[in-house]
Amino acid sequence: MSIFDDKTALIIEDDEMSIRVMQQLLKQINIPANVIWDSSKVKDQLTETPAPDVIFLDLEMPSSNGYTVLQMIQKDSKFDGVPVVAYTTHISHLNDARNAGFHSFLGKPVNGREFPTHLEKILNGENVWEVPM
Repeated sequence: MSIFDDKTALIIEDDEMSIRVMQQLLKQINIPANVIWDSSKVKDQLTETPAPDVIFLDLEMPSSNGYTVLQMIQKDSKFDGVPVVAYTTHISHLNDARNAGFHSFLGKPVNGREFPTHLEKILNGENVWEVPM
């Protein structure tokens, strides 16, 4: 039995390549993921989306930034206890993300070999603040 059994993820991201990369990383450990890619509809789609076990949230999107989306998630009791991971190329935002209340931070590009270990820590409640070298 793996910690990843019966887990689901939500990816909130506008960049198609970043979505595919995260989907592939999750697929390798058998975690299905829903995707919200249109940031102008994120509020409605969050309402319709079942609560996942982890959320990967881009910080820079055209219609809504990740900090605003994080506030929406934090106000919805359905997502209580769900770790929200900042998933971004903007590694300079690490401290801003920490101060805004993100659970963890994965800078792009994510290290595929380390991803399962990082996700296991996140799902166990540990914070991960990872910036690519």
